[in-house]
Amino acid sequence: MSLEEIITAVGNFGFPLVLAVYLLLRFEKKIESLTEAINHLRSVIKK
Repeated sequence: MSLEEIITAVGNFGFPLVLAVYLLLRFEKKIESLTEAINHLRSVIKK
């Protein structure tokens, strides 16, 4: 996203909503990584 698109989105939807969407998209990858780590730990503990 370009800066102009972000400014337009903030103007149209409001800062809190744009921030929430940004954080959700950013943390999605980290959550998936944590899920994989937990599943790996679960399989190691079972052995």
